[in-house]
Amino acid sequence: MKKSYRIKKNEDFQRIFKQGKSVANRQFIIYKLENEQISHFRIGLSVSKKLGNAVTRNRIKRYIRQAFHELEEEIDPKYDYIIIARKPVVEMDYHTVKKSLIHCLKVAKAIRQL
Repeated sequence: MKKSYRIKKNEDFQRIFKQGKSVANRQFIIYKLENEQISHFRIGLSVSKKLGNAVTRNRIKRYIRQAFHELEEEIDPKYDYIIIARKPVVEMDYHTVKKSLIHCLKVAKAIRQL
């Protein structure tokens, strides 16, 4: 996934947390906020240190980024998304993470029905 698709700045995170809408399932919380300035979606990832060591956290982030990369065509491009991983994600494999993300994105109305 290209760097332009990522949210890195704290001010962007705070703006999305304050103004955005959130949906959740047991594995993820997703915040979304419309962004008129860019033509593609951006994602920000938050994986707490409570979920494990750096290797575990990086694996979770890699899974989420790969799922978004594969779903790029179906995701609504005019929004910024923040994905917060919850504890059950630690034991999940890639396909389960992707399935859970798809469910959460459908609830958020951020993805076309597959």
